[in-house]
Parts: sequence; structure tokens; C-alpha cells
Amino acid sequence: MDKNPRILLAAGGTGGHVYPAIAIADALKNERAETEILFVGTKDHMEWQAVPKAGYDIRNVWISGFHRRFTLKNLLFPVKLMTSVIQSLRILSGYKPHVVVSCGGYVAGPVGWVAGKKGIPIVIQEQNSFPGVTNRLLAKFATKIFTAFKEADRYLPEHKTEITGNPTRATLTGADKSKALQSFGFDDNKPVLLVMGGSGGAKTINEAMKANIEQLHNKAGLQIIWQCGARYYDELSTEINEKNLDNLRLTAFLDNMAEAYAASDLVISRAGASSCSELMLTGKPSVLVPSPNVAGDHQTQNAKSMVDAGASKLLEDNAMKETMTELVEQLIYDQENLKRMNQAALNLAKPDAAKLIAKEILEIAKSKL
Repeated sequence: MDKNPRILLAAGGTGGHVYPAIAIADALKNERAETEILFVGTKDHMEWQAVPKAGYDIRNVWISGFHRRFTLKNLLFPVKLMTSVIQSLRILSGYKPHVVVSCGGYVAGPVGWVAGKKGIPIVIQEQNSFPGVTNRLLAKFATKIFTAFKEADRYLPEHKTEITGNPTRATLTGADKSKALQSFGFDDNKPVLLVMGGSGGAKTINEAMKANIEQLHNKAGLQIIWQCGARYYDELSTEINEKNLDNLRLTAFLDNMAEAYAASDLVISRAGASSCSELMLTGKPSVLVPSPNVAGDHQTQNAKSMVDAGASKLLEDNAMKETMTELVEQLIYDQENLKRMNQAALNLAKPDAAKLIAKEILEIAKSKL
């Protein structure tokens, strides 16, 4: 081949879209080091920090979602849509990618639509059992669609889909437990609970934690890593007196995810597809709290597949505050059960998802070189 493959990845909004895209980019580089990679995202979302931190260039497209109830922001939507189409056309014409990869989020809409109209091959990576609106719209243009759940096939052209699992960051595994405990200032004689609300935080999880923190910390004797999300951090850090809670680490965001997973014995988390995939990959026993505010209730479907396999327990969002402490105590001190849950999670993992997807993307690119 006389030219390097050029791949453009469109992903935005949440970690659930952005981190799988970064995992694919890393796998592309591992497969073929000279692959050129460009991301497209929006300046006011997490990809603007996460992508450069992972070592990749990113360009901006001005787009946001259409609110279902009337808001003044909706009046801007047609303007944003037209602008985003023009920006996408400019980026695609300048970069000339051999393949465009959509990992979802609003930004992938205009980029994917323009790529489809220009005849550039499109690959979709759909994380959830109920596909997002952008990926459903782009499916007709797609050369290939990679899914993580069989349930997604009923909403997508089945002859294009392949179940690979969700791409996860290779950097999540391999951290040493004792070093991980040290990095959080913890010791190894008390169990560690990791609480995550996703990249944006989760209001119900935070409220339940706030109500139960003293019981979990003092009565249950736990060491706790609590990732609450940037929008909740200032308020929580003033309401909770960390000086009286020596073994609490309250943080807006976790940069050192590998250490957080390695240090923890049990994880409380939303059941977004990326979170579930990371829990499988790291073999972490978990309590999953599906968000009731997502399309198609896909987090409940994600959680049920892990509960059925014995890797997780399900906790209803509206019952969390009242029942979480009892469930956590029951699980975190039962070593035999934790071992069973660990093995069940590992059995579900698809650690080669990113590699498989990268190989097929490069095969599609080869025909365009």
C-alpha cells in the first residue's frame, strides 16, 4: 500500500460514546502504526478534553440535541444543523478519510450524513441494546455495524451487523492492587467500594450516597472512592465533611480508572454499555442502578444480562437510598460470592472487541487506498 489509511471518528457527548471511540483509535494504531486518525466532537462536551489527553487531534462541529419539550434552544437547532453540515463538509473535504466511524452522539449525525452523501464508507459502533437515534439514522449508509448486544439487531439492518462487544480501553487492566490502594491512601485490611455515576455524574446515586455515607464509612467500615461528576462536586464537597471521613475519596472525575478498578472490591454504577463492558473486562462484582432517563430503557436490559450471568445485582433507582447499605454490606464481606461474581463478569468480557473492529475498519480502508 502506498498511502496511510486515514480514519475519522465521530463521537460525542458522554463517556459511553467517547471512550469506545478512543479504544478503537488505540487499536487502529496497534494494528497499523502509520494509520492517521482524526476525531470530530463538540467543544462543550467531554470529548474536547478526553480525546487530546489520549493523544489524538479533534475538530469541532457545532451541534446539540433537539429538546422534546419547547425551549428557546430549539429555535437555534436549524441554524446549528446547517452550520454543522457545512463544517462537516469542510472537515471531510480537507481530511479525505478512507473510512468514517460513528460511535454515536449528536455530532456523528451531520458528519455521517455528509460522509454518506459523499460515498465515504461508514462504520457504526453501537454500544447499547437499544441503538441511539444518530446511529439508527446513519444505518442506511453504513458498510458495517458493530454491536454489543443481540437485541440491537432488531432496530438495525441485520445483514450489516456483527456482534463484537464494546471496545474498552486496554489501559484499564493490569494495575497492581497494592499500588492502587496506596495511590488512594488506603490499606488492605478494609474492603473498598467504588461508586460511579458515569462521566456526567448521577443525581440519584449521589443523593443515596449522601444519605448513607456515614453508615457505609463508619458502621460498615468501608474505604470509599466516590466519583460524583463535575456538576455535583462543589455542592457535595461543601455538604459532606470529609475531615470526619478519613476513608472517603470524593472526586468529580477519575483519571486513574485502572487504579480505581484494581483497588475496589465492589462497584456501584449506572448500567450504561461502556460501564458494563469495563466491569466485565476488569471482572469487578457490581451493583447496577439502571438510569430511568434513557431511551428504550436500555440500561435495564444491559443490567439484566449481567445479573442473569451472576456478575451483578440490580438495584432499582427509586429504591436505592433505602436499600443500598444493606445490599453493599451483604455483598462486600462475602468473599466466596465476590469470587463467583468476578468469574462471571470475566466470562462475559470480550477483550478483543476493539482489535476485531480495528482490523475490519482497516480492511474497508484498504479498498479505498
